[in-house]
Amino acid sequence: MKALLRHALLATTLLCTSTLTQAATPGMRGTDHFGFTVPDTEEAVGFLVDVMGCEAFFTIGPFGPFEDDWMKENLNVNPRATIPVAHLVRCGNGTNFEIFEYTAPDQNPSQPRNSDIGGHHIAFYVDDLDQAISYMKDRGVKFLGTPHPFTSGPLEGLTWIYFMAPWGMQMELVSAPDGKAYEKTTDSRLWDPRD
Repeated sequence: MKALLRHALLATTLLCTSTLTQAATPGMRGTDHFGFTVPDTEEAVGFLVDVMGCEAFFTIGPFGPFEDDWMKENLNVNPRATIPVAHLVRCGNGTNFEIFEYTAPDQNPSQPRNSDIGGHHIAFYVDDLDQAISYMKDRGVKFLGTPHPFTSGPLEGLTWIYFMAPWGMQMELVSAPDGKAYEKTTDSRLWDPRD
């Protein structure tokens, strides 16, 4: 319950802050893509396409090895790092994913937890949470706990559950078929894949 309250408080704070601060980088229109690194791009793209229903577009690479410090200067990674391949994928009415496979002498193979600096997750909106969970469980996806509905606060109406991608990355399903409570108090809207 404390986690739900903290999540609701954070969402409220972010919503209020975003309407007060409208300064922006000139010409900024929105998110183009999220990039993340996986141990095996074929496995990751296969999961995103075959289980989640995303669309694979194209691959780029390889990049490196470079004899100079290009990787360090431009990507803040070990100068001897390489990117054998990266794939571009789109999931429904959402942003693009740029999925990297790196090699590096100092590579950390551990996935960050949400509580770690740099921790992250990707949330997928689904129309019917129970149907999506059943479908994904039939395909071997591991879920963490049971669905959690927000019953108060700005996210009331939204239900969420975390799951693990095959390579250990935390992901989430969310659904709010009747909308979220904050929508009744403002004309401003968070981005919504249903639109």
